[in-house]
Amino acid sequence: MKIWCIVFAALLFNGCSTSVERVDTNTTIDLSGAWNDADSRMVAQEMIQDALSRPWISDFTGRTGQRPAVIVGTVRNLSHEHINVKTFVADMERELINSGRVDFVASRDERGEIRDERIDQDLNAREETRKAAGQELGADFMLTGQVNTIIDAEDNEQVRYYQVDLNLISMADNRKVWAGQKKIKKLVKNASIRY
Repeated sequence: MKIWCIVFAALLFNGCSTSVERVDTNTTIDLSGAWNDADSRMVAQEMIQDALSRPWISDFTGRTGQRPAVIVGTVRNLSHEHINVKTFVADMERELINSGRVDFVASRDERGEIRDERIDQDLNAREETRKAAGQELGADFMLTGQVNTIIDAEDNEQVRYYQVDLNLISMADNRKVWAGQKKIKKLVKNASIRY
């Protein structure tokens, strides 16, 4: 009898253990139907490719002879769920930088840290290696946007609709030079209602 209790306890313990499997980061795994890393990566790639294929970039380059300088401003999460907007913004920044079609300006937070370093260099670095203040590249365009959702649920099914709207705005005159939109619709079955 005692041996059966030990065997049963061992089986129960093994049945409750955690299993972890490493998978390729490009693999799409959609457990809950909520916004995930695959959505972020796909939307960023498609929207930035669309933005870079539009006339604003050739118009600017033709007029100035230079690549446009772009900065990502605020991207708001107006959805029903928590979305890590910083990850989405990082995906867009990577696409813009790696395109080689634009110069990219550091964010407000990054610039603050760099300016602090520049002040430190002014006091502590050798003169020939110091970086002077007042030499920063100003952005020509700012990318802003928002993520919205519509959730439709009945019993144990949900339709999760995501709409991402981005605008590229000229810093010189506030003209919107590009407006992009990406939509994702997911049917989630056997779902517990989550908002």
